[in-house]
Amino acid sequence: MAEAIADTRRLFTKPQNLSDAYGPPSNFLEIDVGNPETVGVGRGRFTTYEVRLKTNLPIFKLKESCVRRRYSDFEWLRSELERESKVVVPPLPGKALFRQLPFRGDDGIFDDSFIEERRQGLEVFLNKVAGHPLAQNERCLHMFLQDETVDKNYTPSKIRQA
Repeated sequence: MAEAIADTRRLFTKPQNLSDAYGPPSNFLEIDVGNPETVGVGRGRFTTYEVRLKTNLPIFKLKESCVRRRYSDFEWLRSELERESKVVVPPLPGKALFRQLPFRGDDGIFDDSFIEERRQGLEVFLNKVAGHPLAQNERCLHMFLQDETVDKNYTPSKIRQA
């Protein structure tokens, strides 16, 4: 049996200059979910999250945007993507039904540790979804990430690259 010999020759690469090494990446998409704010009182109380987008992908009309969204907006986005696209949509962080029960010793869904855990889960969800090339063509994703308000009566369609 012949022994396999590893080929250790290097591939030819062009020398890298400083602007190549430290310039902006060729394509990037950064989404951060942060700055949670709880608003309202009683049964009308809810938490909103700031969704910040930075990108140089040509499919997005704005290269930077910042909008506020609540959990129900994330649920809407997930259901729209499931209904309209061919993308396998990842799950959202759980609804936390037990945290909504009365007579608890903590703040339930308004507890700081729960809000932070949910924020992290929403950020992971959005980065997975927005990083998918097919999801990037969906109008609902663009509206969610870049429009001040989400028009839930919109007409589903694909985004055409400029």
